[in-house]
Amino acid sequence: MCCSQLQGPPGPKGDKGDPGPAGPMGPRGFPGAAGVIGPPGFHGESGMKGYRGEPGPVGPPGPPGAVIMCGRDPFAPARQDVQTTQRSIVKLQFAIKYDFVRRVGQKYFVSYKERGSFSRAVDFCSQQSLELALPQNEEENNILTQVFGEVHKMAWISVNINKTEGKFETDMKNRPLTFTKWGAGQPDRSIGDTGCTMLSENGVWRLTQECSLNAYIVCQN
Repeated sequence: MCCSQLQGPPGPKGDKGDPGPAGPMGPRGFPGAAGVIGPPGFHGESGMKGYRGEPGPVGPPGPPGAVIMCGRDPFAPARQDVQTTQRSIVKLQFAIKYDFVRRVGQKYFVSYKERGSFSRAVDFCSQQSLELALPQNEEENNILTQVFGEVHKMAWISVNINKTEGKFETDMKNRPLTFTKWGAGQPDRSIGDTGCTMLSENGVWRLTQECSLNAYIVCQN
């Protein structure tokens, strides 16, 4: 005789079993977004110097030189103008450093408005690659008197100091004077072997044996 059996209640949960074997690899995913750019790396060492390359092609011919026509250079006037301008600039550059500057034509009279003996005047101008001033005409003579101050009114000029070399009628290079403005009784012929000439008040010239006197030092180019 068969008897029916009823299903009993579920039993308690059992312990976790061991992991099963790894499954097969899935398909490759899509590329991710680009990351942030990193900082630049250090400079590498310089490589070895390469071999010298082949010479480059010959350049185009330069402009033609000056054309000499019948022995005459057509560009000579332009070059002369440039040289004249350059000389004028040089004169201006040297003139602006002095306290007293006067220009007559191409000549400049310059001075620091200092006074000294005749020998000091000659030496100073020589050190400046200049000459002691010597007026060549009435205009230059008058302009030279503008160096005078309120009290002192004497300036040395470049007349030969040796009586035997020209009787005070030549310059320091023993060239005949082309202009003079001697005062009354000048040059004093009674002066012995040596005498120095100065430009005095009113622009007249005066010869003196006292070459150690302090008079203005004026140079010319």
